Amino acid sequence: MAYDPGNIFARILRGEIPCKTVYEDAFALAFHDIHPQAPVHVLVIPKGPYESMDDFTARASEAEIAGLFRAVAKVADLTGVTATGWRMLSNIGEHGHQEVPHLHIHVFGGRPLGRMIGKG
Repeated sequence: MAYDPGNIFARILRGEIPCKTVYEDAFALAFHDIHPQAPVHVLVIPKGPYESMDDFTARASEAEIAGLFRAVAKVADLTGVTATGWRMLSNIGEHGHQEVPHLHIHVFGGRPLGRMIGKG
């Protein structure tokens, strides 16, 4: 999957599509998922054009990498899930079911989330 500058997250970053922002800084934008899978379901994306975690860790600066993960932790704090627990998930590639070719980290919480992956 190659980076597509027309993907929905790139368009959100350019302000072409609105989002319900939770947090934003120089390195990341976090916003509510439009189809939440838990009471708290926020997407955190880097502001740079990175396709996946592989691409991001290979090409992003140390500041961008630290900034993205600090933003994920900030979102957990802002949404109130740090006390009870939360999950972060990033789908990468075809087998990981990545639907948008822009790195994004899901932050889930607000209820017991169950097993990470079923046995099999």
